[in-house]
Amino acid sequence: MLHVRKKGLKPGQLLLQGSLWLYFIISVYPLYWMISYSLKNNDEIFITNPFGLPTHFRIENYINAWNNFNIPRYFLNSTIVSIISTAGILLLAIMFSYATARMVWKLRGTARAYMMIGMFIPLQVIMIPLAVLVKDFHLINTYGALVVPYIAFGLPLSSLIFYGFLRGIPFELEESACMDGAGIFRTFFSIIVPIVKPAVATIAILQFLNVWNEFLLAYILISDESMKTLPLGLLFFQGQYSTDWGGMGAVMTIASLPTVIVFLFFSEQVERAMTVGSAVKG
Repeated sequence: MLHVRKKGLKPGQLLLQGSLWLYFIISVYPLYWMISYSLKNNDEIFITNPFGLPTHFRIENYINAWNNFNIPRYFLNSTIVSIISTAGILLLAIMFSYATARMVWKLRGTARAYMMIGMFIPLQVIMIPLAVLVKDFHLINTYGALVVPYIAFGLPLSSLIFYGFLRGIPFELEESACMDGAGIFRTFFSIIVPIVKPAVATIAILQFLNVWNEFLLAYILISDESMKTLPLGLLFFQGQYSTDWGGMGAVMTIASLPTVIVFLFFSEQVERAMTVGSAVKG
């Protein structure tokens, strides 16, 4: 007689799943709370219903915030700066990493070490010299005042990630391409770049989030109202409309949407980045 044993989770697995669900709830709750209070009025937020779902979904909070606040301009500025900065970081970092990881030339180790030093320089140490340089180059209150520093600060970490990824690619791929008559640029763009797409997606997400949420440099280098980014604009929104907390929540929700969309768009590539390196080595 066959005895069918019921399948169930072991205590260790149950504890692990419970911990993951708890972490998920803790991580998602701030997002839920932000969206929830963006649909409430001040009375619900502070007195009658601070933690529950809105009793009445006040879509007018979004409409008023969009119409009474310069969100379209701030949103456009953040989008332009983030896209240009992220693209510049990706292009320069992958080219530099390819040169140091796959090519043999004099002082390549020194160049890589010099690049990595940038990871250990606090922003507060160079704020004043950076502001002076931006002023001397007449970049104050321009996109360049933010794009150039963002690219410079994003290169060290991005180069480090690309370098480790590129070192795991077999050199036989480039040797085969060379034997087939491919030049260095064709090899780079046709063979290397497609292989490192997961790393590109990972760095794109990290750098886009960093640039989109950056506040300190924008606060120092941008004073023109028409050039402010969203994080900088939120500061003045709070000062000017300090009683409209529902509108503040609406603005923060709008500001968070691009980062969520970017993550959803690249999430599959990021997951592949965890395993594709070992697969290439094999």
